[in-house]
Amino acid sequence: MGGGGMPGGRKLSSGDLQLVLLALLEAQPAHGYELIRAIEERSGGFYVPSPGVIYPALTYLAEIGQAAMALDGQRKLYSLTEPGRQHLAAHRAAADAMLDALGRFGRRMDHVREAFAGLDALDPQAADDLHQARHGLRHALLRTRDCSPDEARRIAAILDRATAEILQTRS
Repeated sequence: MGGGGMPGGRKLSSGDLQLVLLALLEAQPAHGYELIRAIEERSGGFYVPSPGVIYPALTYLAEIGQAAMALDGQRKLYSLTEPGRQHLAAHRAAADAMLDALGRFGRRMDHVREAFAGLDALDPQAADDLHQARHGLRHALLRTRDCSPDEARRIAAILDRATAEILQTRS
């Protein structure tokens, strides 16, 4: 992603978020809450921007003329302006890449949910243990992002052995 946002920190940089918002507004005008839900749905719940992030971004886009705001009852309805359309066109590749990444995260989340569906009902403690183990692995992998090639190979070997062991017990 453009600002290096998302995977570890689960948030977009302000510039990336603004592009995503412009791309969503290109499809149709929307309220801030609808944009939050659209991003949440697209990412399968992986990324849910807070109102404290969305509304300042929308206000900024309106201030610089890339989005327009109109009152819709008590709520604000945002739409894409021509300058916003031009900015989006100039940065289309980045916007599409971020939207694609959100979709990939969503699909991955669906796979994880599917893999562990029903475990809570069978044994809540086992589900908690598995969640903690996945959480620990995720944090360990995040700490190795800038590791050397030798370290990456060592970690890959560990994960390959763990995968083989997990699959062996399922046979």
